[in-house]
Amino acid sequence: MRPVSDSARISRRRFLIGTGSTLGALAFPSLATRAAVAAGTALANGAHVPVLVIGSGYGGAVAALRLTQAGINTHIVEMGQSWTTPGSDGKIFCDMLNPDGRSYWLRTRTDQPVGYFMGIDVNKNIPRHTGVLDSEAFGGIRVYQGRGIGGGSLVNGGMAVTPRRSYFEEVLPSVDSDEMYDIYFPRANATLGVNHIDSAWFETSDCYQYARVSRMRAQNAGFATTFVPNVYDFDYMKREAANEVTRSALASEVIYGNNYGKKSLDKTYLAAAAATGRLTISALHIVTAVAPAFGGGYTVDITQIDTSGNTVTTKTVTADRVFFAAGSIGTSKLLVSMRAQGKLPNLPSAVGEEWGNNGNVMVGRAGLDLTGSLQSGMPTMGIDNWADTAGPVFAEIAPFPAGTELWINLYLAITKNPNRARFTFNSSTGKVDLSWQTSYAQPSIDAARRVFDAINKKAGTVYRTDLFGAYKTWGDDFVYHPLGGCVLNKATDNYGRLPGYPGLYVMDGSLVPGSIGVNPFVTITALAERNMAKIIATDLA
Repeated sequence: MRPVSDSARISRRRFLIGTGSTLGALAFPSLATRAAVAAGTALANGAHVPVLVIGSGYGGAVAALRLTQAGINTHIVEMGQSWTTPGSDGKIFCDMLNPDGRSYWLRTRTDQPVGYFMGIDVNKNIPRHTGVLDSEAFGGIRVYQGRGIGGGSLVNGGMAVTPRRSYFEEVLPSVDSDEMYDIYFPRANATLGVNHIDSAWFETSDCYQYARVSRMRAQNAGFATTFVPNVYDFDYMKREAANEVTRSALASEVIYGNNYGKKSLDKTYLAAAAATGRLTISALHIVTAVAPAFGGGYTVDITQIDTSGNTVTTKTVTADRVFFAAGSIGTSKLLVSMRAQGKLPNLPSAVGEEWGNNGNVMVGRAGLDLTGSLQSGMPTMGIDNWADTAGPVFAEIAPFPAGTELWINLYLAITKNPNRARFTFNSSTGKVDLSWQTSYAQPSIDAARRVFDAINKKAGTVYRTDLFGAYKTWGDDFVYHPLGGCVLNKATDNYGRLPGYPGLYVMDGSLVPGSIGVNPFVTITALAERNMAKIIATDLA
């Protein structure tokens, strides 16, 4: 094993301190995070902060933890709300079967990924509210994003997958893979609270019958399957199945948040950062502009909204350093807009380039096997056909937790799709457009078809054509895993610094050029860990 340079890692003392803080935060999941976003901590107009982090998803949470552990007071601005107050049903989040205003970001009707059944639209009218899941539409695609303290960790399926090393090296060739696989991936997995399902329990549990059926059909057709770790607490899930605790994963809680067993960022990284006493958070604050400040640092314009999306007030603050961590979409849109409007005119032309959908495409099969009326919302198995050079695929065996037997086998395929889009500023609308086209999904469909045509042929089954529209087989017009837009070592330097603007950094999924081959949040977290170790050691020493 090659030794790791001092400049590429956090000191042993600092890392041990960080580990202790994280373990303490896990013991008391959200108390510290709740205190960091309590009334009175929000930024005031005219305030000055040493560090401002835009966004509280994976990259922003890593930045906040490592900065606060380094003794630096840090403030996060998050456009979503703090999910700490129960609704009238006594729960923070609603479930998939009964969506209400908590489900979607400022919509009056749900926009479910599986939005049809028997070809009929099953979306529901809801009150307009700053809900936890945003479905943001562009010309050829809808992008699902988490909204709230914890970002995407609040709404994903928790599948914590470390990418194949060979593909990681292909996608990010400027990054030392020895450091990533020896230090930063293990560090990310440990701090995220990743755990593995008990395989013996999996084989007998009613809630994973759907996964066992899909595994059997895949293996019969000659495809390998693999278990995937998760940030959901599988011990808690066992107790759910035994009716010893309140059900969450077994109560259709997935894309609209999870009330109990899931270790989202507000219970891990952000809680550990808040426990240092150096983190504050402004929720329902949307950054609209960033520009150099007279005398140094940066001015940041912010709009504060209420839970109906109405403007409460506008603010201008200053920060010595700004970390862009608003996600692939949020960061890319903001930077492209700032360049076009002359706020940050010298940003590289690569800003806004190489956006991709991680090869996402969904598909359903009409099976002959019982898949179970009780289904865990947390996937834990995938079909691994990545070695197929004609069309690599890693397909999540996804749940359909409808609470009744439907004989549906559902999958989210992640493919090696080479198509990329770019963000551009539209001066006539004042908004940022994305050039993705529906036709760009065809390589993903072709790769997925190589797997599922074979499974259907062997099993004697057919595709469902009623789940993603009327007579539509493939869910190719939405994406769970947006990546790219501010690619590492192209739009930024090799550690996320924006060239020409000292003190501006990018620290999220926009650094990854469009594809990583698996669910990306572990990669985003580990890459942020690697970048922050360098930045703290060199820029902030």
